Amino acid sequence: MEFGFAPEDDAFRGEVRAWLDAHATAAADRRGWERALGAAGWIGLGWAEGGYGNRTATLTQQVAWAEEYARSAAPPRSGHIGENLLAPTLIAHGSAGQKTRFLPAVAAGEELWCQGYSEPGAGSDLAGVRTAAVREADGYRVTGQKIWTSLAHEADWCFVLARTEPGSRRHHGLSFLLVPMDQPGRIEVRPIRQMTGTSDFNEVFFDGAHARAEHVVGGEGNGWRVAMSLLGFERGVSTLAQQIGFAEELGRVVREAVATGAADDPLVRARLVRQWAELRVMRWNALRTLGGPAAEPGAPSVAKLLWAGWHQRLGELAVLVRGAGASIGPADWSAAAPYELDAAQHLFLFSRADTVYGGSDQVQRTIIAERVLGLPREPKGVES
Repeated sequence: MEFGFAPEDDAFRGEVRAWLDAHATAAADRRGWERALGAAGWIGLGWAEGGYGNRTATLTQQVAWAEEYARSAAPPRSGHIGENLLAPTLIAHGSAGQKTRFLPAVAAGEELWCQGYSEPGAGSDLAGVRTAAVREADGYRVTGQKIWTSLAHEADWCFVLARTEPGSRRHHGLSFLLVPMDQPGRIEVRPIRQMTGTSDFNEVFFDGAHARAEHVVGGEGNGWRVAMSLLGFERGVSTLAQQIGFAEELGRVVREAVATGAADDPLVRARLVRQWAELRVMRWNALRTLGGPAAEPGAPSVAKLLWAGWHQRLGELAVLVRGAGASIGPADWSAAAPYELDAAQHLFLFSRADTVYGGSDQVQRTIIAERVLGLPREPKGVES
């Protein structure tokens, strides 16, 4: 099987295709699209055994669904953080009450989530978190700032890594809190404008935001363990679906190279072939880790290193094959109006961040060195 479904899964694929075709008009409304997916049973595949999801699906069927969704050019998901990050974390570490409260709402597409990890002084080095959560009679008061928070402007809830033990350092004294975003005067969301002209990320300011005591996942002080577990869920099914999008982007770059004549250059051809070959390697690596031990050390870091560098090099190729035309926008650029970018320009600019967000390349290499190769731990400096 090269991509997608095995022959015996034709009925399953037909059902997916028919549903996507029938609901394509819902794409303009991101929240409506999530609810449509939930109503049709396509969120939370594989959770049904616990009574929290929609459909029972094998791991192979989950991969098939994710790949077919990506290949069909269906709308971008606004609920993927809740489905792919929060939900597996709750299944692994949450209480029965937390699972009952939050998982059905995610599966229905009714509640959207964002991730409150990075801070101005704690990005790749997540143990430097300063956001504090002070215990009160009815829960916690959260004060601090998070940054690069995807979809915070749409989210109903945020899972926040905060320091609940005053005076604690590094990974000690942290807790994983579930915080409602609808708290006017206590939570402020500010979009961050990127060099692409879009605002996919946000700053989030917490000024005494309230979190209920029963919404601490894994218990107070165990936030680091829960947070690291969550990061491990970024591999596997979602990675394979991501690669379908990468293949589409590579196809556009190849077609552009042929159209402009850049493909006649043997050096450009060599780079295009290398991109294709490396994408195949990423796929086989993802399949290997998906079928391997659940806690394989370093697997998420290896995957992040592979795709981040690959995607950044693809962005560079996308403008290289265009030549001088890559500096011309699809519409008139002026200081009076926001500039527009075509697909190749957007790919080039946005992919500059790939080797930084989600854990920089340097941090991923340190993780591999320490946890996989067993090299001495990197000195963290002297704490005052």
